[in-house]
Amino acid sequence: MMAESQNIEWKESWRDEYLKWLCGFANAQGGRIYIGKKDDGTVIGVSDAKKLMEDIPNKIQNKLGIVADVNLLTENGVEYIEIVVSPWAFPVNYDGEYHYRSGSTKQQLRGNALTNFLLSKTGMKWESSSVPNISIEDLDKESFDIFRREALRSGRMTKKDLDIPNEELLIKLNLLADGKLKRSGALCFYREPEKIIGGCYVKIGKFEGSEILYQDEFHGSLILIADRVIDFIYLKYLKAAISYHKETRVETYPFAREAVREAVYNALIHSDWSDNNPIQIRIEDEVMYISNSSLLPPDFTVETMMHSHRSMPLNPEIADVFYRAGYIERWGRGIQKICDACREHGADEPVYTVQSNYVMVKFAALASAIVRDFKVPNRHDDGLNDGLEGGIENKVLSIIESNPNVTMEEISVQLSVSKRTVERTVKRLRENNRIERVGGKRYGHWAIRE
Repeated sequence: MMAESQNIEWKESWRDEYLKWLCGFANAQGGRIYIGKKDDGTVIGVSDAKKLMEDIPNKIQNKLGIVADVNLLTENGVEYIEIVVSPWAFPVNYDGEYHYRSGSTKQQLRGNALTNFLLSKTGMKWESSSVPNISIEDLDKESFDIFRREALRSGRMTKKDLDIPNEELLIKLNLLADGKLKRSGALCFYREPEKIIGGCYVKIGKFEGSEILYQDEFHGSLILIADRVIDFIYLKYLKAAISYHKETRVETYPFAREAVREAVYNALIHSDWSDNNPIQIRIEDEVMYISNSSLLPPDFTVETMMHSHRSMPLNPEIADVFYRAGYIERWGRGIQKICDACREHGADEPVYTVQSNYVMVKFAALASAIVRDFKVPNRHDDGLNDGLEGGIENKVLSIIESNPNVTMEEISVQLSVSKRTVERTVKRLRENNRIERVGGKRYGHWAIRE
């Protein structure tokens, strides 16, 4: 027996409001409505089959402007009706309303969701529209530098490909249209993408139950965010459990770094940025939630996502930039890689929640790596460059131990914090007699005091 699904709907009797359901099918993948069936699929029949067979086709054509097949079926001598709607290439509306079938539910499209739907019917995507008032000269040099470095490192672009002016690189990446910058190009390389769309940033919060302990908003181009946000999370928001293998110090974090990295990158390239909502990362001792707005392919479910599937990014141009930078693959293996990383870490596989307009992934912490005495930083809501002193000292010591000749600038780059933050931390370490400078500023080196 067929169950209600993306393409199947059962109704006990006909009501004209079901034209909205037909509208939703026409705007999605098509589908069938059966009139004269209960919710469990049992055929109860219709008493006025002959009249309905005349009325329904006319109402579909008059209200929706489309043609559908209406068939009279019989089961055990009981008559019921099948209405078959094909997917239509143009937008179909019901009295000016646009409905859409997603999973086993119908939703009315409004706002940005409607805009995206109408654009998709014309073969365009939100990310491909050009942006006014932002020129190539306005784009961020550091974001280009990061992209060139990572694309060369990944081997997906050659030095010859990258040693070209920014405008030529944008053309190569398909981020210009008729000489104008696309939204995709601006989001990837503009330092202030919120001037284009207000919700283009990442929001991170540390929670204890329902109480928020501290939070940050991570702003910048998508390339800048991708380059720094994972280090930021693991530096400020997570504490590693310490163990020793013989004399080697081993740090184990509660959440698999590669899994979190892949999930955040997936959110960055699959976010429906037009929805004007940031990516949200909620961190507790035992769980982490990463959620983002998204318009999923019509037939996508949790089961679809958890198994092998085609790569179908919501923002293919942004996804291509991330691919060339080596941040992602293009085989639809992102979730499989996340699950593999969790298993290798010894943690449970993640749990996904999929709705028509957002996706959320829940990570369970590795129980043996949970550290519950993590103190709240002295300063809150200061973003990347400040408020990290309480957790940064051990990181600086570790870097100095591995490279006594390291400079302030190099520490700043490795930790993705400002040079001023590093200088404050080093000053405090020197005042507390934990490190000392041997030799001069230019030719000397750092030494850790026992």
